[in-house]
Amino acid sequence: MLVLITYDVNTETPLGRKRLRQVAKQCMNYGQRVQNSVFECILDEAKSREVQHKLEQIIDKEKDSLRFYYLGNNYKNKVEHIGAKKSFNVEDTLII
Repeated sequence: MLVLITYDVNTETPLGRKRLRQVAKQCMNYGQRVQNSVFECILDEAKSREVQHKLEQIIDKEKDSLRFYYLGNNYKNKVEHIGAKKSFNVEDTLII
């Protein structure tokens, strides 16, 4: 299923900036960045719970926030892109 992960991390302190880098790095392990604090991830339920748990361990719940949008398996008709930063289909074959 497609899961959209968004976050807002308070970066007023060096620890906040470190948390921001850690959250972004962890999200990159699961999907593609489509905007600064937005990642599209193709995940099953287990992976979704895994990334959520990892991110909860990083953030400061008093200062930061995470949002998970579960768009399901029929997401292609639910996502429309306009403008720069065209993304790639994460389900296509990737040649490295």
